[in-house]
Amino acid sequence: MNRHPYHAPARRLAASSLLLCCLLTASAAEVDYNVLPPQLDAATPGTMLQVYLKQQAFAALDKRDSAFEKIQTNEQLLAWQQERRESFLFALGGFPERSPLNARVTGQMAFTDYRIEKVIFESQPGFHVTATLYLPLTPGPHPAVVHPTGHSENAKAAELYQRASINLAKNGIACLCYDPVGQGERRQYIAADQKPLFGTTVEHSLMDVSCSPLGTNVARYMIWDGMRAVDYLQSRTDINPERIGATGISGGGTMSSYLGALDARIAASAPGCYLTGFRRLLETIGPQDAEQNIFGQIAKGLDHGDYVMLRAPRPTLVMAATRDFFDIAGTWHLYRQSKRFYTRLGFSERVEMLETDTTHGFPPDMRVGAARWFSRWFLGNDKPLLEENFPVLNDEQLRCTPEGQVLRLPGARSLVALNREWEARLSAPRRKLWQDPRAALAEVRRITGIRATTDLPEAEVTLAVKSERAGCTVEKVILKPEAGIWLPALRFEPTQSKRSGGPVLYLHNGGKQVDAAPGGPIERLALTGRTVLAVDLRGFGETIHPEGKGDVGALLGANSTEATLAYLLGKSLVAMRAEDILACTRYLLKTGVGASQPEPVLVIAIGETGVPALHAVALEPQWFSSLKLEHSLDSWVGVVNTAASLKQKSSVVFGALRSYDLPDLAASLPQGKLESTGALDAEGHPAK
Repeated sequence: MNRHPYHAPARRLAASSLLLCCLLTASAAEVDYNVLPPQLDAATPGTMLQVYLKQQAFAALDKRDSAFEKIQTNEQLLAWQQERRESFLFALGGFPERSPLNARVTGQMAFTDYRIEKVIFESQPGFHVTATLYLPLTPGPHPAVVHPTGHSENAKAAELYQRASINLAKNGIACLCYDPVGQGERRQYIAADQKPLFGTTVEHSLMDVSCSPLGTNVARYMIWDGMRAVDYLQSRTDINPERIGATGISGGGTMSSYLGALDARIAASAPGCYLTGFRRLLETIGPQDAEQNIFGQIAKGLDHGDYVMLRAPRPTLVMAATRDFFDIAGTWHLYRQSKRFYTRLGFSERVEMLETDTTHGFPPDMRVGAARWFSRWFLGNDKPLLEENFPVLNDEQLRCTPEGQVLRLPGARSLVALNREWEARLSAPRRKLWQDPRAALAEVRRITGIRATTDLPEAEVTLAVKSERAGCTVEKVILKPEAGIWLPALRFEPTQSKRSGGPVLYLHNGGKQVDAAPGGPIERLALTGRTVLAVDLRGFGETIHPEGKGDVGALLGANSTEATLAYLLGKSLVAMRAEDILACTRYLLKTGVGASQPEPVLVIAIGETGVPALHAVALEPQWFSSLKLEHSLDSWVGVVNTAASLKQKSSVVFGALRSYDLPDLAASLPQGKLESTGALDAEGHPAK
């Protein structure tokens, strides 16, 4: 007779004296549901997941830096560029086909030594870009610079961006300063009174949640806007098509870095107040706006410095502020690496660094430095430049659209609308794949990276405090499925001699304590004769980061920072939590009581735990009797189709919709194995 692979004598469970000394006996009258001690190696329970992910990130960055030190030959330099460019483009999901720009000038203004044109063009059909083109009064064709702005609410109309653009035009270089999507006249979430519903960075993050299941990033749309801005400049007879540059600070520094790395037409570049490097970023302020984080880039060795080195040997000026929150030490490190890279190619003079003793922004010295840089490479002029005091315009004066927002233009399409159309193109290939469920599930495993239960290390288990209740005992348990991760749990064991039914794994996104009170749902299950293990999966309950309970958590989800860190490593919290579930299931099967062969596990998953639970049960159905989902997300198609999918950042898997959706996993389960109540759509409402 084949023995169940988990039917084995329970090994002696390790008891850590360090943990036990922190856990005091609880009485039924005064229940303390906390299981973990206040300190876990280098972390607290609340910082555990971030510390774990950062340690993996630092290891990957160490590997990348070690590989960089081995580069010597031109062939190795070119291979370095090619590998990182390919991984960058893959993570963006490629770019759309070029379509007609349908560009038009909606207004003009002339000043003493420059003039302005208000421009609207379509980077994709119906996807409008609003821009101000600053032109010298001297005869053309002029060199030109594309200028994506930073994260200001009014984008191109912000004073510092006007001054940087005007300064270029006054010195003989045209500048196209445009609104990034989600800013200025391109807001994507607008109330009936035309006021924005969210701040600019939240807009970008919400749009990115819609992008992720498709296998792309909001950066794809923003980079493509910039590339089409170059197309527009090159279409004009008064612009020199061979002398196009890019500059910007903060979010504009990000975009000018990306454009310089991926568009060979950017002959000279001057990104500012962004480039630092992921090591210092993670050691200081953490990952920032959605477009500044590309899927798997840390795992693939694509660091900030590579945006500069991918350009080599084209000229690049790295601009930085001494007291920026983008750490200056990281900027100097990437500059030194870039200088060595350019030097090995024989062009050391083509990369320089400018540091201003200022805080985050686009100060006069930086604006003048950028203008001098482009004058050097485009006009052959290396003379000192000054920025005179001159007036700037208000938002209304620079408005390109009649009503101040592109989404009010006839035929306008939003970014989410473009994503809906993309998803619609993926639906037929998905249906075809699921005609062979076995092959489709193998693809699910490939995309998520979820390991088979038998391939997972056996969790280390610590048994701590046990308390008595009427009809059951409650024992505190700590499971350690891998180094750096501790899962606190409560094990409810019925005291009656006759048991009924297999064990239950109880998961709640609010934490095990929500339903653990005397007379509560977990105890009632135990009194039916079942062993119940109520577990806080990583990032839930005791292990939620304190910041996850703030304003950002209310919009993106409590684990949005951790989800971003996992994303940078090419992983997802969904997959990590699915493996936690499998590790806990393995523990339950090995410690079953009173059965010659362990009975399969019933999983009850509430809220955000439902998506990883569905993955675990669909991929390893042999270990489970059934799955009960309560208030779980119903589909990722809904996430894509919903304008603002709140609190879903941790519940999506990058690129999943190219092969599967959540209903596909549900349909793969044997009939009667899944019960779903109160399913929620991407807005958190009851699913229809």
